[in-house]
Amino acid sequence: MIAVPEQVFSARRIGAMILRYLYLLRGSWPRILEQAYWPTVQMITWGLVTQFFATNSSWVAQAAGVLIAAVLLWDVLFRAQLGVSVVFMEEMFARNLGQLFASPLRPYELVLALISISLVRTCIGVGTAALLAIPLYQYSIFAMGMPLIAFFANLLIFGWAIGLVICALLLRFGLGVESLAWASIFAIAPISGIYYPIATLPVWLQPVAWCLPSSHVFEGMRTVMFEQRFDVDRFAAAAELNVLYIVLAAIVFLRAVEVARARGLLLQSGE
Repeated sequence: MIAVPEQVFSARRIGAMILRYLYLLRGSWPRILEQAYWPTVQMITWGLVTQFFATNSSWVAQAAGVLIAAVLLWDVLFRAQLGVSVVFMEEMFARNLGQLFASPLRPYELVLALISISLVRTCIGVGTAALLAIPLYQYSIFAMGMPLIAFFANLLIFGWAIGLVICALLLRFGLGVESLAWASIFAIAPISGIYYPIATLPVWLQPVAWCLPSSHVFEGMRTVMFEQRFDVDRFAAAAELNVLYIVLAAIVFLRAVEVARARGLLLQSGE
């Protein structure tokens, strides 16, 4: 019997595992998309920031803390969305959706529970960062006063709407699309005008940006910081869009629950 070196078997096992992961990658469009997604979003966002600052070098000096305020408000949107989608995914990881919906719990009650815990998680996360910014950078976002409440509420509701849509996709396609919980929110970052005015965007993209409540919020934030006035029109536009989006998101989620029940998907969720 011819002895085969152990290195040969080791190479075969490694090759088999590599093929396994390649097949998984090839069979999952979210995984393929994710490979190019993050570098592309980062490139677009910071390319626009660089382009804006190249022609407005004194912009930051005109309103101290404008970038810190932008980061903190952006985190409100990010945490609000994650507070809904990640908590829902935890139920899927635990294979608990079947038990939840077999109980007297109604779908709309689950929605209310998700957005409530999202509010708590967002306040803890963003509140801690906002308090740390005071001793570290001598900037307090609370100095905005009442407009801050308007900005916070609008971003919170928009985050909930995105989170509910992601939950609906998780019910329909399973945990194969879990990366959307992080990817989706960053998809709107370049056109939300977080660090630069919407006018920095290409002309053809600006109408798309104005369809997002977040764009109106960040423009309104800069109006408060640079002009010391609250733009009621921006607030009204953001609020109207949020009403539309949260209603549509709730409808999409409740419909996804009905479909999942009919197809028996609630009992098939898990890692």
